[in-house]
Amino acid sequence: MNLENQTIVIKIGTSSLTNTETGQLALSTIASIVEVLTELRQKNYQVVLVSSGAVGVGCGRLNLSERPKKMAMKQAIAAVGQGRLMRVYDDLFSTLNQPIAQVLLTRRDLMERNSYVNASNTFQSLFELGVIPIVNENDTVAIEELKFGDNDTLSALVASLIQANWLFILTDVDRLYSADPRTVPDAKPITLVNINEFAELQVNAGNSGSQWGTGGMATKLSAARIATSAGVRTVITQGQYPQNILKILQGELLGTQFEPQLSTENARKRWIAHGLLPMGKLYLDEGAVKAICDQGKSLLAAGIIEIEGEFSASDAVQICNKEGLEIARGIVNYKSEDLIKIKGFRSSKIEEILGYFTSENVIHRDNLVVGY
Repeated sequence: MNLENQTIVIKIGTSSLTNTETGQLALSTIASIVEVLTELRQKNYQVVLVSSGAVGVGCGRLNLSERPKKMAMKQAIAAVGQGRLMRVYDDLFSTLNQPIAQVLLTRRDLMERNSYVNASNTFQSLFELGVIPIVNENDTVAIEELKFGDNDTLSALVASLIQANWLFILTDVDRLYSADPRTVPDAKPITLVNINEFAELQVNAGNSGSQWGTGGMATKLSAARIATSAGVRTVITQGQYPQNILKILQGELLGTQFEPQLSTENARKRWIAHGLLPMGKLYLDEGAVKAICDQGKSLLAAGIIEIEGEFSASDAVQICNKEGLEIARGIVNYKSEDLIKIKGFRSSKIEEILGYFTSENVIHRDNLVVGY
């Protein structure tokens, strides 16, 4: 396989960028990242860096001993740290004559179709200019309800947005283990995870990372699920040794690699699956599950047995079987309060029940992504 001209997203977390005790920048690690990314660019890879650290760097700059808990304070500290972080990146990349760009995203940028397309076009233009985009969430303006939550998720969504070939998630462990190797000495390393194994993977992932970060192994697994479902090969590996990225691209089995699913989705369906924020859930009977998963049909009201959440027409929802396992995502034609009234009924009854008729389909198959 010719690796040149492939697109790579590399996510580095706060735990790799900073000293876990002081929150100060780990300059040697950042310098190594800069060297590796520049080398990749010189080899004609298209490279995106998703970098955490704005809040952590802001805490260090302001001599704060711990991360704040209030949203407004976090956003203020992120504003302090983001400029400092980009200054460091720009100084280091400039010594190697590699231009960079700052790209700050919010979840809303990916939820709105026009913004999603514009973001994709911006990345493509930056690649044409030979620039390495450095991405972070726009913490200063993001609201809690529309936050990515962590940069692992952000990196996976960016990888899906730009149709990347690889996503590298750099963290403070060398790979995924069956349990936390720092507390369980006989934890088993996991080297390669295929599509079937991913669904059955059971690890002691935990819910949080270091004092300075927001992620943990659970968020990395979630990000790997998002990325692989979009056809992106995903690797979890140690951030202190960014040179491993080059070795992995040459075929070495370092870190934990997640094989991508065969993705034939068009751009709109990638947006539905990975750009939109689900506002509710629909639970289906066995017949409806078979119809949409095996036969490629649209979702009808008759197959819905339960509705969860409040949402409007044109919102995205998760689609689950009766056991609660998510099997698809889609954009609904009816708001939740009306779906409650028509669930279980044939399409011919919709106008009689609601007094109006939008579509015989609750979700048309063109707005439905199966196997999420």
